[in-house]
Amino acid sequence: MNELFNIKDNVTVITGGTGVLGRAIAKYLALNGAKVIILGRNEETGKRIVEEALKENAVIEFMKTDVMNQETVQRNCDDIVAKYGRVDTLLNAAGGNMPGATISPDQTFFDLKAEEFQKVLSLNLTGTVIPTQVFLKPMVAQGCGSIINFSSMAAFRPMTRVCGYAAAKAGISNFTAYMATECARKFGEGIRVNAIAPGFFITEQNRALLTNPDGSFTQRGQDVIRQTPFQRMGAPEELCGTIHYLMSEAAKFVTGTVAVVDGGFNAFAM
Repeated sequence: MNELFNIKDNVTVITGGTGVLGRAIAKYLALNGAKVIILGRNEETGKRIVEEALKENAVIEFMKTDVMNQETVQRNCDDIVAKYGRVDTLLNAAGGNMPGATISPDQTFFDLKAEEFQKVLSLNLTGTVIPTQVFLKPMVAQGCGSIINFSSMAAFRPMTRVCGYAAAKAGISNFTAYMATECARKFGEGIRVNAIAPGFFITEQNRALLTNPDGSFTQRGQDVIRQTPFQRMGAPEELCGTIHYLMSEAAKFVTGTVAVVDGGFNAFAM
């Protein structure tokens, strides 16, 4: 039997696990044998995800967290290690945007709110750094582990409007490459750090930006479709295969990469 893609009993922690993408990935990994713990701020949503997953025979655990609070994340980590003895995979999926960190078509750069720009940088970038710092410790102790960060198409192309978010995601791509080298040279080849860069997927955060109340695409949504060779948005489940690969032994010699899952968006140059 080929064990390259076997993730059975892989202790997997997902920050931002209550989001649309996080919960889809969590369910898929649980159904494939991983021991999945989702971390999020909304306890009610977290419990609902756990209950819904159980109906499909997917066992998922929820822990309330704040990725901006190192003490809280450390408690999460301590509880997970106490229960499972290890942490095999960390998916840094927490993130988001704020209106003040965006620039709409009728605004200019002078309308950008510096304080909200900073909050978006902190949530996305520092909110990746803190869990990485915390959950890397048990990986170093056990000599192996996989960290997968969430970058974005906005890291490759400085898209209009999303000024703060794009800057943060570009930082995450850079941080991923930095940490890949840092971990390999100081802690050995057993610890790998990669990132995934989703194309456009409908989430609660971007739904109003990309779709109208009747489900049709806004002008922004139409622009995305025109730029995407597949001519559609992605489905959350379409991220799962790449995540599975990056956390498995199949990617044993892969580190410092940003895997693009975008229906061709980033390749289109017309």
